[in-house]
Amino acid sequence: MARMHSRAKGKSGSKRPIKKVPSWAPYKGKEVEKLVIKYAKAGKSGSQTGMILRDSYGINSIKALTGKTITTVLEENKLQKKLPEDMISLIKKMIAIKQHLEKNKQDKTARRGLHLTLSKINRLIKYYHRTKVLPADWALDTERLKMYLE
Repeated sequence: MARMHSRAKGKSGSKRPIKKVPSWAPYKGKEVEKLVIKYAKAGKSGSQTGMILRDSYGINSIKALTGKTITTVLEENKLQKKLPEDMISLIKKMIAIKQHLEKNKQDKTARRGLHLTLSKINRLIKYYHRTKVLPADWALDTERLKMYLE
């Protein structure tokens, strides 16, 4: 399958580690959940938490240890953000591109990047409406983007 906004084909990359819990795993399920909660309260996103646990604690798969994903653990403890993490990162990208375009009005490549980012956001909004993660009447207000990041 081809990539979204390019002519590139294929999707090669690294493979995920095996799902079973290794015998050398330094932490048990409840300890891992406590670590996830600790980093969420410190303001880290789900992906940042996963990278910290992988790099600093040697935890290769949170789901294998706890039986739950990071987002599920955050939802259970009511630490989930209002918007999904991928939507927030795309909104941040859109803000950065808009700020760049205010200074560099002739940058047509950045204008195309803004258009592609907006397309991705709109596709995500459709998906989140369909899966009921966002309410049906929710719409992106492009005039007041920074309010979504709070």
